[in-house]
Amino acid sequence: MARAWSLAIAGTSYVSMNGLEVQDFLTSLATRIIHALTSEVFDPADVREVGSTLVAAHFTEPTTLERTLAVLAEQFGNAPVKRVAQVQGALASGYALALRDRVLDEQEEIRTAALWARARAEEGRRVSEARFQAIFAGAAIGMSVSTVDGQVIEVNQALCDMLGYTADELRAMSFEDFVLPEDPPTAGAMFEEVLTGGRDQFRIEKPYVHKDGHRVWTDLVASIIRDEDGRPRWLVAMFEDITERHLLQVRLRHQALHDPLTQLPNRTLFFERLTALLESEEDADARVGVCYLDVDGFKVINDTLGHDIGDQLLQTVARRLARSISDDRQLVARMGGDEFVVLVEGCGGIDDVIAVAETALDTVRAPVHVGGHEISISASIGVVEQPLRGTSTGELMKAADTTLYWAKADGRNRFALFDAERHAREVTRYELSASMPAALERREFFVEYQPLVRLSDGVTTGVEALVRWRHPRFGVLGPDAFIGMAEETGLIVPLGRWVLHEACRQAAQWRREVADRAPIMSVNLAVRQMRDRTIVRDVRAILDQTGLPPAGLQLELTESAVMGTGGDPIEALKALAELGPRIAIDDFGTGYSNFAYLRHLPVHSLKLAGSFVAGLRPPERPDPVDQEIVAAVIGLAHTLKLSVTAEGVETAEQAARLQELGCDTAQGWYYAASGPASAIKL
Repeated sequence: MARAWSLAIAGTSYVSMNGLEVQDFLTSLATRIIHALTSEVFDPADVREVGSTLVAAHFTEPTTLERTLAVLAEQFGNAPVKRVAQVQGALASGYALALRDRVLDEQEEIRTAALWARARAEEGRRVSEARFQAIFAGAAIGMSVSTVDGQVIEVNQALCDMLGYTADELRAMSFEDFVLPEDPPTAGAMFEEVLTGGRDQFRIEKPYVHKDGHRVWTDLVASIIRDEDGRPRWLVAMFEDITERHLLQVRLRHQALHDPLTQLPNRTLFFERLTALLESEEDADARVGVCYLDVDGFKVINDTLGHDIGDQLLQTVARRLARSISDDRQLVARMGGDEFVVLVEGCGGIDDVIAVAETALDTVRAPVHVGGHEISISASIGVVEQPLRGTSTGELMKAADTTLYWAKADGRNRFALFDAERHAREVTRYELSASMPAALERREFFVEYQPLVRLSDGVTTGVEALVRWRHPRFGVLGPDAFIGMAEETGLIVPLGRWVLHEACRQAAQWRREVADRAPIMSVNLAVRQMRDRTIVRDVRAILDQTGLPPAGLQLELTESAVMGTGGDPIEALKALAELGPRIAIDDFGTGYSNFAYLRHLPVHSLKLAGSFVAGLRPPERPDPVDQEIVAAVIGLAHTLKLSVTAEGVETAEQAARLQELGCDTAQGWYYAASGPASAIKL
């Protein structure tokens, strides 16, 4: 019976027994059922116990009971029907009662667990609320709870102490009461985004007004609290008082953006404002002006009266400028040293900026009393006025700096207006100056020659070497375009050395070709070359290298190179004369023109400046003054045993008149323009 029973209920309920264990378990139950079936007096209690034992062993599925009753009917088919029915009924009754009790027990356990969980949750909520209240009330930072419509519903004592209001006073306020002009521009948008649920939290530095009126700066962190449906319900805000830190930052920023001596805005603040102005979306016709000011002769004041007096002077000038130029759209800043700048925003044209410059000049000109001294000073100002559109900070300030230099060069105590064409010329000049060293290495320079003609018979007795620059961008440039820059940069020394070598090489070649009929080579020496300690050694070395006899060379020097100075240039001139070349004074009459000084120098010839020769050209008749000057110079030169060469002869009338006055030689376009060596007729 146990074997058949185990096979019938196998798999109908989930129990922790294998097949043999189930069969052993059912064998004991089958024994009790057989005993109840065969006893003379039927006791249903024992059979009910079998039913409850099945439930206790987790045979609780309805199919298990159904198949168990079917097995009893099969196994006891020959037994009395009544007794079998009693056994089946008692077993089913015990099974059902046990199953009911099991369900009730489980329900009770569930109810007990639910009550316990609810109690724990309630306890947790109370603890959480108590903890929040303790934290909220005792927090060192200010805290508030508000509704999403802006009404404050709870504040802690720290916030009350921070703002000077009572809790009731703060609860009577709304968000609008805390809006200030100093709020960051993004504050309103952040609040709106949080209150509408677009974001859960934001952080910002924001000022509030204390009850007594002063500003309290806070580091504000605001977080949204949502309800069960996820809708924004409350706003929790935390406020940390950062007023001291904020004031320190303000002081540090002021120090970083203001000059410590004058307290004016410094160059950093000036460039910040200028950059913001240029990047702003102003009207297309908006314009901007800059006045770049430099105090004239300030270094002399520092050197003579001391830096303390100089500092006091700058402070006085700064105060006066700030006071006289006080428009909201004008910024006065110190750029450094004795330089100041005025930014003129939204100017209506150049006249507005000129008015500012004139005011600044008048302000600086007023005498200054410092340290017991009355000091009269002046200033130079570069004025630039341009449209905002298309203007950059670098270009604007470069133009202002350049224009200030013009004002200084034009005599100081004035302002100069920016001239784009003049600036372009100076930029070109700078480009030429910067490219000259490389041009010399690339052999872009070349030499042309202009004849020096004897007036008595028209014979070419000499040539003047004239350097030219074949520039890859600007074409062929004459010496007027670059010699001045070469002198300023010092490049005139290597360039002059190269010209001298090239001219001597060509002169030596002519001597080999035509012997004594070769012209004398005349080469210019610049002032800086004469002051170079290697000039004598360079000339000697070039004569040796090229094989040109010293008598075949004439060195032309300007009056400023040999007159009115002593020391090394004079010694160098005497040493050059001892080498054997002829010495000529070029452009005579435009400099010192001191014959008394000239008579003591080893000079052989004078070259009369072309400006005097130009007066001999008659539109109707020669200039009598120029004619007398030329005659006097020629006469005095001959008295000193000096020959005279006239420069810039352009007409036959000039040539004839010079011959009448006794001039020895001449050069100019009337005879020939400068050209290559092949154009010289030997």
